[in-house]
Amino acid sequence: MSFPTATAWFYFVALARPQLVDSPETPRPPGNAWVQAAYATGKVIQFAFPVLFLALVEPSRLRPGRPHFKGLIWGITFGLLVGVGIFVLYGAGLRTWLIEIGTAERIQSKIEEFNSATPIRYVALAGFLAVIHSLMEEYYWRWFVFGRLRRLLALSSAIALSSFAFMAHHVIVLGMFFPHHFWTTAMPFSLCIAVGGAFWAWLYDRTGSIYSPWISHLLVDLAILAIGYDLVFRTW
Repeated sequence: MSFPTATAWFYFVALARPQLVDSPETPRPPGNAWVQAAYATGKVIQFAFPVLFLALVEPSRLRPGRPHFKGLIWGITFGLLVGVGIFVLYGAGLRTWLIEIGTAERIQSKIEEFNSATPIRYVALAGFLAVIHSLMEEYYWRWFVFGRLRRLLALSSAIALSSFAFMAHHVIVLGMFFPHHFWTTAMPFSLCIAVGGAFWAWLYDRTGSIYSPWISHLLVDLAILAIGYDLVFRTW
């Protein structure tokens, strides 16, 4: 539960280049090979661990199951409601405020480290994050982390613990984008992520499928990444 937070701090904070918000005219070097390597290595270890763990501890659980989408309506409804809420908040004044505090430049600087600072590359990165990465997160956080906790704890405790652990690495990320507004912006947004994680854990427990939480997660990520595109390529 703590490994994703530790790796997020390493590649998002420790290896990051200094932010250039105060002097946006300063030329930026291309990419950041250390960040890219640390990100890739951390993700490979994170997503391989559940399979390796079960192969050693409980190999019978590695049998493939038939995919099903029970609870899909719940997942789509939640994802659409959150996505619409994000866009409403963004259009109601959040966009202007994010531009004023330099969030667009911070996002620009970060995607430059991943060599994704063109519209086409950003869309490719967004597609990976929204579709593939969100599925892997559901497999990791709901199927593995929540699933193991559910064996040991009551449902409410397993949901709470797994959801706050899921939130933790987002605190690192949002803290970088809102360094001067940690308690007023980064933490409230992080708590919203914990609420999303709690709903997806509940949905997984109710349906036994990671695919409905995945579709819900995908829709929310698409809304957030669309805002990132607007901030970077339509304002910066």
